Amino acid sequence: MLVVGLVFLYLPMLVLVVYSFNASRLVTVWAGFSTEWYGALFRDRQILAAVWTSLEIAFFAASMAVCLGTVAAFVMTRFGRFRGKTALSSMVTAPLVMPEVITGLSLLLLFVQMAQLTGWPADRGMATIWIAHTTFCSAYVAVVVAARLREMDRSIEEAAMDLGSPPLKTFFSITLPVISPALVAGWLLAFTLSLDDLVIASFVSGPGANTLPMVVFSSVRLGVSPKINALATLIILVVSLATLLAWYVMRRSEKRRLALIHRASDDE
Repeated sequence: MLVVGLVFLYLPMLVLVVYSFNASRLVTVWAGFSTEWYGALFRDRQILAAVWTSLEIAFFAASMAVCLGTVAAFVMTRFGRFRGKTALSSMVTAPLVMPEVITGLSLLLLFVQMAQLTGWPADRGMATIWIAHTTFCSAYVAVVVAARLREMDRSIEEAAMDLGSPPLKTFFSITLPVISPALVAGWLLAFTLSLDDLVIASFVSGPGANTLPMVVFSSVRLGVSPKINALATLIILVVSLATLLAWYVMRRSEKRRLALIHRASDDE
């Protein structure tokens, strides 16, 4: 059953990669090997502009989501009981279970009301998409960072403060390096979610801001173009290379950590 599931998942991707080199305009008819659609893809200004827009929004949304999600995680894990803590925790994690249609519609109504009251935003575009993506990505970062904070040994922080380290210095010198893997994981998760989002971006975007999923969805509705196959192949290639690089870095760090443990045990 595992093999069947993996074949069902990856076989369509393999077919997509193969047909990205198809010379025919029909994506279901093989007419020979050709790379012309990759050249056509890089000449398509609409797709290239959408790629850059999506990458820019995803980068800034993930960065802001890490900041807000880390603060929310600290409040949920390090603060004691206070009035409204349960409500705060529920609101922080609500985007995890809230349908994207509801989130997108509510944010659209918020931006429209703000424009009527304050005049901002005058036009919906990259700024509104960034705010919307930061809103729902912060919840994922908060969950990841909170799990790491709960597992962290607080005695290290307490020892540093007992030796005279101020709380802010303790955070940057002790806490931040310890939770840095969770921050990186949260950033990557938020970046991926923002880059992949279609529903929320469709609600809060304007005519001048089209993300890559929106452009691809519009193209697919009119018929699958071989350029979309080429684009998907490049995305698969980039994701695969990034995954392999992350695995290699983690493998080297794990070997280094085990070597230090063995060396310490030999010294003892």
